[in-house]
Amino acid sequence: MEIIAVSDIHGDMAGIERLAPVLSEADLVLVLGDITNFGGRKEATAVLDRLERYSKRILAIPGNCDRPEVGALLSERGLNLDQRAVEVGGLWLAGLGGSLPCPGRTLMEYSEQELAQALKVLGDEISEGWPFILVCHQPPQGTNLDKVFGGLHVGSRAIREFIEKRKPLACFCGHIHEALGRDEIGGTIIVNPGPLHKGGYILCGWHETGLKVEIKRDGKR
Repeated sequence: MEIIAVSDIHGDMAGIERLAPVLSEADLVLVLGDITNFGGRKEATAVLDRLERYSKRILAIPGNCDRPEVGALLSERGLNLDQRAVEVGGLWLAGLGGSLPCPGRTLMEYSEQELAQALKVLGDEISEGWPFILVCHQPPQGTNLDKVFGGLHVGSRAIREFIEKRKPLACFCGHIHEALGRDEIGGTIIVNPGPLHKGGYILCGWHETGLKVEIKRDGKR
């Protein structure tokens, strides 16, 4: 099974068009939050319609720059992975949208305690030993993927603790535009493809032999 994951689309239709060839070949497209740029149903509908031109199947979470009705729209369209666990081709996907509070107020923010509670409920849906990927907008704390300019780590302790305890195969995240890249927590691969306007996406292959994860750019395989 081939998975493509993109993050921080922020309404970038041109970015979707650039990735059309790889989106159309993937078995599953994951959207890691910030579908819009402080938009709601109308803006999210336009993005999802464009993605669905090229995608066989989409699962998505809202980000901190998406209005609350975006989550409702995802549910109506059968695409919502937020605070849900879904099995696809023998691989489980566990989703968590939104972010920690930001310096400037955004639309979908949670405290560490709220994230921890959501993760506890989510974790109960996945039995020990099941292979899964954690799909979240907010990155975990203490990696190269939660550093803002100046070197400050702004990731979530709750997400990191969940990863250390449950050991997903990978964690796909976004949110911190300047921190695209790859890192690890224990044996868990952590990947932030960066915002779509920079051309980055995750190419993930899931096979019986395991998971292969790469960051690609501009529709190149």
